[in-house]
Amino acid sequence: MVNKKLWSILPIASLVFGCQSNNSSVQHKTDRTVFLDVSGMDTTVHPGDNFFMYANGQWLNKTVIPPSESGWGSFYTLNDENLQKLHGILEKAAQSNSKKGTDQQKVGDFYTSGMDTLTIEKLGVSPIAALLEKIDGLKSIEELIAYSADGFRDGDGDLFSFYIAADERMSNKNAATFVQGGLNLPEASYYLDQDDKAKKIREAYMNYLSKLFALAGKQATAKADAESVLKIETAIAKSHLSPVELRDPIKNYNKVAVTTFQKETPNLNWSDILKRLSIKTDTLLVQQPKFYVALNNLLKSEPLDTWKLKLKADLLNSSASALTKDFRDARFELYGKTLQGQKEQKERWKLMVSTVDNNLGEVIGKLFTEEYFKPEAKKRMLELVNNLEISYRDRIEKLDWMTAETKKKAIEKLQAFTKKIGYPDKWKDYSDVEVNKDTYYANLQSASRHAYKEMIDKMGKPVDKTEWLMTTPTVNAYYNPPYNEIVFPAGILQFPFFDANADDAINYGAIGAVIGHEMTHGFDDQGRQYDKEGNLKDWWTPEDATKFTTKANQVAALYNSFTLLDNQHVNGQLTLGENLADIGGLSIAFDAFKKTKQGQELNKIDGFTPDQRFFLSFAQVWRIKNSDERMQMRLKVDPHSPEEFRVNGPVYNMDAFYQAFNIPNTAKMYVAPEKRVSVW
Repeated sequence: MVNKKLWSILPIASLVFGCQSNNSSVQHKTDRTVFLDVSGMDTTVHPGDNFFMYANGQWLNKTVIPPSESGWGSFYTLNDENLQKLHGILEKAAQSNSKKGTDQQKVGDFYTSGMDTLTIEKLGVSPIAALLEKIDGLKSIEELIAYSADGFRDGDGDLFSFYIAADERMSNKNAATFVQGGLNLPEASYYLDQDDKAKKIREAYMNYLSKLFALAGKQATAKADAESVLKIETAIAKSHLSPVELRDPIKNYNKVAVTTFQKETPNLNWSDILKRLSIKTDTLLVQQPKFYVALNNLLKSEPLDTWKLKLKADLLNSSASALTKDFRDARFELYGKTLQGQKEQKERWKLMVSTVDNNLGEVIGKLFTEEYFKPEAKKRMLELVNNLEISYRDRIEKLDWMTAETKKKAIEKLQAFTKKIGYPDKWKDYSDVEVNKDTYYANLQSASRHAYKEMIDKMGKPVDKTEWLMTTPTVNAYYNPPYNEIVFPAGILQFPFFDANADDAINYGAIGAVIGHEMTHGFDDQGRQYDKEGNLKDWWTPEDATKFTTKANQVAALYNSFTLLDNQHVNGQLTLGENLADIGGLSIAFDAFKKTKQGQELNKIDGFTPDQRFFLSFAQVWRIKNSDERMQMRLKVDPHSPEEFRVNGPVYNMDAFYQAFNIPNTAKMYVAPEKRVSVW
């Protein structure tokens, strides 16, 4: 099972951050001038030569990534503050001895069970021993498939991946959507590339699998078993679409009758699978059919014993973080050190705070909101969103490349945006989740059963577009195309993104650009293909669609030219949607800022004009330093460009930036006006 993909301001996988660093915190509570960190700038760099370094160079030079992190900067420090706040809530709940079944009891005891590493050590591998035995006892491929399907109810499903969510061509109707899966490395190229870096990662993965098998009691055959798993996953990888291909919503929308799909994949008994999954439907959405055809063939061509090893490896891998220290250490070696560049594991309490948030999100979110998100913040944020919507409409109306017919529909879509700010209007019910202080793994399973039931119950019902798909304390924001909504959790509505005491230049350059970013996702190369109701439907004239594609290709070419590390290029097609959102979002935020009182004045603060403060605020929001290992992975799989280019790409294509800093045509990154790329 997977979650529906969202188009957010930063990659979902990077939301769990870590410890505090004195180097990177700006104390902003007492003095208006410290909303802008002048000391972190490098004024020896001309703003026209590298604005990201001009705004952040001293901070980047001085900051050391904490050993438990793969990066450090704005998102990390704010997330750390939120973890501290949630930690206080959970510690208080853990000590409250609250009545069984209350919110406080559930979150407090869940946290306590995860912190009780002594009990976890005593239990060893026993929480999953019965499942390992069950896999050993499977007598046929049919039994193996049935076991994999049955496991989804408890969070232990395997072989395929799916979710229940809005049908992208009928956005008010829920549908069962099946997607490619079967890999434990980030994506297919990790298995298929033949360069030294890929080989090193595969070797680390082999070592990891060997350790897992040995810890589960299979020391003698551990290495051979790991080789078998790698071989079958490599075969699976050959069927996967690439990250760029996954961005095409038309290519990934394939509605098929169950009876037809059964003929295409005869070794998968779909009638039985769907029954075990509790899914009642005669049609499926299969986003990547090639994967299921390959799975169908591999289930017969590969020995049953090899598939059983694959299921064991998946179970051990998915459970490792909830088992003993030896399991956790083995997992960290691969996913922390090798893939992310972390030197140390995060403190246990931080991991458990994040785990509670992931499993009881709206319980802890409600407690977080009550204590840390005030109504006036929500009101101010809504004002900002509405101001940006006005500016966006103005920009659409003034576009010189779009016909009146398409402009009208674009404005209708813009005005149809649902705006979710801070927290849900109604909170989810977790009454069926059973939580005890000394049963960590069982608590995880109970939360998984709840989540699965909640998802399956959507089948046959209209889509509930009031649902939130991120938790309240999350430091992120998103656009969800089938809902045609922009969502800003309370977690991100704090400094450095938003502060009610900051001047408008700071807020519009920071959270304003985030708002504009999410709005523009509704009109990027993917989002533009959905109409105002959230349906995947072409509402463009052919002429306008061609002009858009030409402009979007110019953006892709620009970002393809950016390099870092050992001269590795940014993938302009993979990052296109996020780059369009960054460029459009900053332009719209600036237009909205210019409508404010400060935006129409020239009064300097910290020695900078309002316009300069706007751009500096934007650049310092993206003040992030990454480990080389993490950046290496991001270049392969992340649809977001590296932070330096998230800043420099947009600003050097905005006329207002050149005017604000008097950039001469001799500057290193000067772009002639006729070559500046812009869509919205």
